[in-house]
Amino acid sequence: MKILMVCLGNICRSPLAEGIMKKKVPENFLVDSAGTISMHEGEHPDKRAIKTAANHGIDISKQRSRPIIKADFGNFDKIYCMDTNVYEDVISKTKNEEQRQKVSLFMKVLEDHENSEIPDPYWGEMDDFENVFQLLEKGCSRIAEQVL
Repeated sequence: MKILMVCLGNICRSPLAEGIMKKKVPENFLVDSAGTISMHEGEHPDKRAIKTAANHGIDISKQRSRPIIKADFGNFDKIYCMDTNVYEDVISKTKNEEQRQKVSLFMKVLEDHENSEIPDPYWGEMDDFENVFQLLEKGCSRIAEQVL
């Protein structure tokens, strides 16, 4: 199983989701993350994301931002998008229905959740990163249940 987490810049939400998901699935699963923009390409995650993950025993400090590429649609089984803008951008990059079927909003895995988006904590405070971590934790737990 190959899972890709996608947000805008690949420095806050998707690196956290990648780190959380890696803790929940066997090592033979491939979990990666990407962004829809290349503005932060090659950069490590936001320091606040690194600290939030570390507070929960997860090390994301070695991750590097990268943009989503065409090959990802063939290489990954599931592609989870953090918000509707990211989802629409990712869908626009697909070339057929098979690829579109791999793409979904991350929070859709939690049917009882009132919001379908993971808020972007970039302009917020540490509490915002913790809130995002908790949402990602719930979603990743559900995804792990579905794929295991």
